[in-house]
Amino acid sequence: MTAADALGAVLALPAVAAATLALVPGYRATAWGNVAASFLTFVAAASLLVLERPEPGEYLHIDDLNIVFIVLNTFVGFTAAFFSASYIGHELEIGRLTPANLRFYHAMYQLMMFGMNLALVSNNIGLMWVAIELATLSTVLMVGLYRTHEALEAAWKYFILGSVGIALALFGTILVYMAAQPVLGEGQPSMTWTNLITAADRFDPAILNVAFVFLLVGYGTKVGLAPFHAWLPDAHAEGPTPISAVLSGLLLNVALYAVLRFKLLMAANEAAIAPGPLMVGLGLLSLVFAALMLYRRRDIKRLFAYSSIEHMGIIVFAFGMGGPLANFAGLLHMVMHSLTKSAIFFAVGSIAQIKGTQKIAEIRGLTQSHPALGWGLVLAILSIAGMPPSGVFMTEFLVVTSSFSRMPLLTLVLVLGLLLAFAALLLRLIGFAFGEPTGKDAPMHGSLAPFWLHMALVLMIGLHMPQAMVDWFRSVAALLG
Repeated sequence: MTAADALGAVLALPAVAAATLALVPGYRATAWGNVAASFLTFVAAASLLVLERPEPGEYLHIDDLNIVFIVLNTFVGFTAAFFSASYIGHELEIGRLTPANLRFYHAMYQLMMFGMNLALVSNNIGLMWVAIELATLSTVLMVGLYRTHEALEAAWKYFILGSVGIALALFGTILVYMAAQPVLGEGQPSMTWTNLITAADRFDPAILNVAFVFLLVGYGTKVGLAPFHAWLPDAHAEGPTPISAVLSGLLLNVALYAVLRFKLLMAANEAAIAPGPLMVGLGLLSLVFAALMLYRRRDIKRLFAYSSIEHMGIIVFAFGMGGPLANFAGLLHMVMHSLTKSAIFFAVGSIAQIKGTQKIAEIRGLTQSHPALGWGLVLAILSIAGMPPSGVFMTEFLVVTSSFSRMPLLTLVLVLGLLLAFAALLLRLIGFAFGEPTGKDAPMHGSLAPFWLHMALVLMIGLHMPQAMVDWFRSVAALLG
């Protein structure tokens, strides 16, 4: 198999699976078809690591940057599909979903994966925009899957705010095209990423400056940065838990990828504004805001939705600061957050089904009533809070140390936000894990294998990061400038 074949499979498999699963009757066939398609897509993506990369085309390309995102995207997509097979099956058994809902859900899941994969491998900024919009619309439909008043309201809010964000991103994309047109000519050449990055130093910096502001706000809405975050907590709380895992672990990263691409474009033009300060400011605002909001949450899925806003703030801060160490830390933190947060949502989904509620006040004593699940959640929350030896601790340490010498005053704000978030999560953890169990628990459904696989990877990287991975991430960090 050539790299071109693998790249085609990364896109064709979810596209064909989406069309097929929309027609296949029966829950088990669609659920395990979803798992099989996701696994094969991950295998195709992972093969790109070892195969010789194809030359960039007009519409698709693979480079050091997007291969990190595509491998992570397909891996978490597969594990979330595996978890979903049993989780969604139980939702059918208790009457929250119908067989028609499930056929629609699995088709939309693969359509979402197709949209995200296409956005990550696009060599055309217009095609990337369309792909991100496709991924957004498919997740909007899944957020409203339960058809309750709250779920439909969350889906509608997500649709409206996401549409505003994507419209701003479209305007920014058009402005980039306008800046490129006098240099590269009309049509496709002025929208091809590999052309844009090589000729960016000749673009009108005034147009680029305005474009980046629209792009940062537009795609920043999808990233979940404050103050453009309002859709995210509701979407996490009301949608099926596997989709909460995908939203936090994947879709936010795809929007971040778009921001990073345009940051590289700005950096290639010395006369344009530096994108770093804008990203640093939004990152710190998101971190501190989300850390404070953690103290007021009453719903367990909303709690971890705000934790996602916090961590995306840390990642954007690191990339905004730039430099080899900060970029390395930001990239690794993104990977660690995706693995850890999706694992947490796997656990939270099982807890919500056992307890029959998402209310934090009614979830107590999990280490007594369900030791494997309870102690697993303890490990995951301590990891996402930044306790050693998790990979999150290592990345947060790198972000803090790299900022000390460059922006010491902002480092104080960064550390304050990290401490506030740590204390809030520790406070909630005590209630979840310890004390007297409450209520009558339902039997546990589903496998915790995806949860433990994610946590094993997070702990392994925290203890010893393989040299091949270090070299790989260093090359990407150097590419980001």
